[in-house]
Amino acid sequence: MKTMTADSGRERTTVSVTSEDFLQHIRAVIDRVGTGQAAGKRKAAELLAATVRNGGVIQAFGCGHSEALAMEIAGRAGGLVPTNRIALRDVVLYGGDPLEVLADPMVERDPAIAHRLYGLAPVKPDDAFVIASNSGINGAVVEMALLVKERGHALIAITSAEHSAGVESRHPSGRKLGEIADVVLDNGAPYGDAALALPGGGAVGAVSSITAALLAQQIITEVVAKLLADGVTPPVYHSDNVPGGKEHNAELEARYAGRIRRTA
Repeated sequence: MKTMTADSGRERTTVSVTSEDFLQHIRAVIDRVGTGQAAGKRKAAELLAATVRNGGVIQAFGCGHSEALAMEIAGRAGGLVPTNRIALRDVVLYGGDPLEVLADPMVERDPAIAHRLYGLAPVKPDDAFVIASNSGINGAVVEMALLVKERGHALIAITSAEHSAGVESRHPSGRKLGEIADVVLDNGAPYGDAALALPGGGAVGAVSSITAALLAQQIITEVVAKLLADGVTPPVYHSDNVPGGKEHNAELEARYAGRIRRTA
């Protein structure tokens, strides 16, 4: 096994940082996240299944790497068709703002952008939201969560309980994403997200994207199971890259014309 060594005064510390180490760690986290929180997953699936049954759309939102969660939910093979991804770039794509707006590294900390994004999105009263943020503290996600609940939507949050508990909110209210949602699912990521400590400080091997994707797929699978149990044919995407897939998807998407967006 390869190791990294570092000298600190009289002490010599040996730290193992390999792909095998990360695999061992992530397997344990996946098992814990995948098998735990059964009540929360069940409640999340109930809320989202009700949304689909009532003709609503599942709106997914995340900033930075948490946007990967929204991509996992909205518009992918094996997923539900009535899903929509809200992203910071929407202010440019749909709002006409200059591209330079997105160059500001602080944009996800601005609560005001949440109102802009919500106003630009094709949101209807029966829609539900899934919002992901590892820290759960930045202005855009907290304000979006507050706005979502103010407008009466069901809200599921995916966040790191450990990281969120260890930092202060950056929202003027002092609140965090996990304090606002109807259902909160812990992605199991450690403080700082990365898993393997380095000898000089810091860590490597991010966790949150992997476990958030797992949670997203578990929830969607449970939603489909509930729809099937109710005798409802689940509106599920086929891969565009199998025969008939594109035609199948186009037929289902037509039912939600103007309500779902499929952009890069």
